[in-house]
Amino acid sequence: MATLFVSDLHLQGEQTPADGLFRRFLTEQAISAEALYILGDLFEAWLGDDLVLPEYQGILDALQVLTASGVPVFVMHGNRDFLLGANFAQRTGCTLLPDPTVIDLYGRPTLLMHGDLLCSDDLPYQQMRRQIRDPQWINGFLTKTPAERIAFARQLRNTSKEEVGRKSDYLMDVNDATLAVYLQQYCVGRIIHGHTHRPALHNLADGSQRLVLGAWEEHGSVLYCDNGGCRLEEYRYEGQGTRGEV
Repeated sequence: MATLFVSDLHLQGEQTPADGLFRRFLTEQAISAEALYILGDLFEAWLGDDLVLPEYQGILDALQVLTASGVPVFVMHGNRDFLLGANFAQRTGCTLLPDPTVIDLYGRPTLLMHGDLLCSDDLPYQQMRRQIRDPQWINGFLTKTPAERIAFARQLRNTSKEEVGRKSDYLMDVNDATLAVYLQQYCVGRIIHGHTHRPALHNLADGSQRLVLGAWEEHGSVLYCDNGGCRLEEYRYEGQGTRGEV
């Protein structure tokens, strides 16, 4: 048995391939796991627990089935679905985690983050993040009509895609100094995060480890951890062949 970690699925509903792939993963792999951790951006957009899009119901049902079977599922907010709340947790049986969170992973303290806080060189993004995570901003957003919230999410998505094409690579990746601050602050020698869409296992000069989850685009990305260590593997669509270690 292993503890599994995923992030950046960006699910948009039953019409998208990633939705079916993730549901298959839940029944084929996660069902036998000790626990599943979803470190942000499970959904492409979550507009509030009071506005659950119909196309998300299949995923909510699948998560509820998994937790009801006895597998603990922990979900961290991402930059796309930071409005996941208590009703989502109750509906699915998942436990919401703060970002950051430290867990004991087979005897080794491990810091879990979505990862966007580590990309501190991207100052406009960090400013926007602080604004939309402010409780006053959130309360105002949740008073808007469904049409207004959907329009905002669409605008934010389009802006994000445009900025990805303009920004330098270093702006969209982890700042090493910021990473070191978090490792020192939480007294850990290992961190697991997503957000950057750059799956890799990094062994740092000081002996620490940075394990980066990939996005679910051409294939899934899953980190398997057990008493023997951690391995990052691809979880493939049907017809793509077997999964391979990264």
